[in-house]
Amino acid sequence: MVKRKKKYCRFCVQKIKDIDYKDVELLQNFITDRGKIRTRNSSGNCAKHQRKLARAIKNARIMALLPFVAEG
Repeated sequence: MVKRKKKYCRFCVQKIKDIDYKDVELLQNFITDRGKIRTRNSSGNCAKHQRKLARAIKNARIMALLPFVAEG
């Protein structure tokens, strides 16, 4: 059995309080190639920041900054 390195919440480490929906480059790191939001296990976020991240991604989609589904 291989021990994996523990993932830490990047928002807690960098002490980021608010996640802005206009920061598309940051949000794209947490979206799969099919356009789905990555889970907490794969992204390493804590529960609080995962909820804020999901809300920011959904707002960005509504504002047409991010696609709802992958193209092609």
